[in-house]
Amino acid sequence: MIGIIIFAMIALFLGLRLYAVLGKRTGHEQPLSRPAEDLVRDRPIVPAIEDSRDGPSIVPEEQHVAGAEAGLRAISAADRNFSAADFLDGAKQAYRLILEAFWAGKEEDYRPYVSEEVRQAFGEDIAERAAQGHVLDNRMVRIERAVIADAKFSNGTAEITVRFDADIAAVTRDTEGKVVAGSLTDAVPTHDAWTFARNLRSSDPNWLLTDTDEAA
Repeated sequence: MIGIIIFAMIALFLGLRLYAVLGKRTGHEQPLSRPAEDLVRDRPIVPAIEDSRDGPSIVPEEQHVAGAEAGLRAISAADRNFSAADFLDGAKQAYRLILEAFWAGKEEDYRPYVSEEVRQAFGEDIAERAAQGHVLDNRMVRIERAVIADAKFSNGTAEITVRFDADIAAVTRDTEGKVVAGSLTDAVPTHDAWTFARNLRSSDPNWLLTDTDEAA
């Protein structure tokens, strides 16, 4: 009989200790909205930023000038999806597309890829050409070289200037199709410096042409 009483007292003591440690659910506790393993699995892994003094080049050296390196690294640090090599490929496509649309006087084709200032400047040139009765029959023969000449990042906006060295067959015709100037058989070496910009805070991934100039 004494043994039974002692055993009951030990069981009661253990029960009280277990209650004190775990407590009891009352139905008002805040449950985990997601399993703990999901929270760990979805935690973003942020790659480390390489030191610009020791890290490898953002883009092969033959595709950018030395002065553009710091700007490219700043843009890459602000936008993890940015690739200078991919940007340069896209810039070459844009160069050809925009020029061909401009030569043809088709504003609707180049409008999505240029800033409002460039659109207005192109529009004035097209209007002046039409007033003179001239039609451009230019052909892009080849893009010999495209290199990133400058890169900047400030206040969330990235700007990259690309130098294009291209061969263009330039011909101007009148409204009757007669050649006024140029020749399709002789390609003219052309050197342009185009600046593209993008607000990295924007969800729009497209870069816009914001400035055109002749390269030295």
